Amino acid sequence: MGEKTKKRIKVKPINNFALMAFLSVFQLVTGFVGANCKDEFQVKVLIAILLLIVTEWVYLIFFYNAFHRRNFELEIIAFFLSGVGIVAVGSQNASQGLKQYIMLLAGLLGFIFMVFLMGHTDFCMKIRIFVAVGALLLLAVNLLIAKTHMGARNWIEIGGFTVQPSEFVKIAFIFVGSATLEKIQTSKNIIAFIAFSMAVVGSLIIIKDLGTALIFFVTFLILAFMNSGDIKTVVLAVATAVMGGAIVLKYKSYVARRFAVYRHIWEADNFNNSGYQQTRVLVGMASGGLLGLGIGNGNIRYIGESTNDLIFGVICEEWGYIFGIIVVLSFVCIAISALVNSIAARSTFYSIASIAAAGMLLFQTALNIFGITDILPLTGVTLPFISQGGSSMISCWMVLAFIKASDVRTYNYLGGAKKK
Repeated sequence: MGEKTKKRIKVKPINNFALMAFLSVFQLVTGFVGANCKDEFQVKVLIAILLLIVTEWVYLIFFYNAFHRRNFELEIIAFFLSGVGIVAVGSQNASQGLKQYIMLLAGLLGFIFMVFLMGHTDFCMKIRIFVAVGALLLLAVNLLIAKTHMGARNWIEIGGFTVQPSEFVKIAFIFVGSATLEKIQTSKNIIAFIAFSMAVVGSLIIIKDLGTALIFFVTFLILAFMNSGDIKTVVLAVATAVMGGAIVLKYKSYVARRFAVYRHIWEADNFNNSGYQQTRVLVGMASGGLLGLGIGNGNIRYIGESTNDLIFGVICEEWGYIFGIIVVLSFVCIAISALVNSIAARSTFYSIASIAAAGMLLFQTALNIFGITDILPLTGVTLPFISQGGSSMISCWMVLAFIKASDVRTYNYLGGAKKK
């Protein structure tokens, strides 16, 4: 055989500055419309969006030049989703929109911290026990002093701000699970992680936070799946079954009520009672059509929890089905990025953390969207990056850091992942 000439197909890298410029224009337009959707111009909404745009550009320029990073796709997606949330929330309550930006800024700082921390795997392995203990102490405090909201005792008030401890435990859960499974050479490690997982899920069962308990449960399943196929995986599977049984037994009456309404929201007894939110969301989404009624012109925004659990319905009604699909595809892109990154990751630690983080975000998104549209029972979880809530915003950004850390391009400045 003669020698064949192989031509390499060079993929042109993404122009991050062009993408950011396009995003900035989009955010400026939607921010102005959101600020102008009421009788009086809501200047706080526009200020929040302008601050977001400045933050995005400072972040991009600084890390592009100081650390020579070229992989900003994840951050751009997160900035896009967060910006949509600021406008959607701010158009209903301008002060909350500005507060949402402040929480985004806190989340971004947490994201930066986590990315730098994850760059030092040896240190991560050393502190995993301390992180686990800290998470359990946080849940213990929650059990002692938290207030009940929407049936779940999972809110702590600090200086006028409400904090949801379980959101921060999500970060610890992925961190501890990934670090433990990466070094899972003894049965002692696996038993310790199972005990930690049961303590976390058990605490959520006690405070009656079904939605978050399900998210942790599925994340545990992902972590178990990512483990090698040996006896330890069998132990993980058994532990999973035990936790699942505990959730069902604890929420037996609650789940029964949910399933009694599930797929029956249009019936006369449920239309104006248990199925009120879902029926109004579906009617509103249908009225929005492909292009939406316009920001501020929808009816879902006047229903309780419209800036939290029902925010996707507000977006579809006012921004349109097409835009709603774009939002969903944004989360799919995050998941695909995690999958691609995990294949070429520097260690098992990064691979496990990346997949677990993406799985957590994707499952939470599915619970929110499918819950309000009656495809799944309504569990009352937030839509990542978009729903109102400071704890959720900070947590989502810090969870995203696990996916960012799995990208070999992230730590080029350390000299360990650079490829020619």
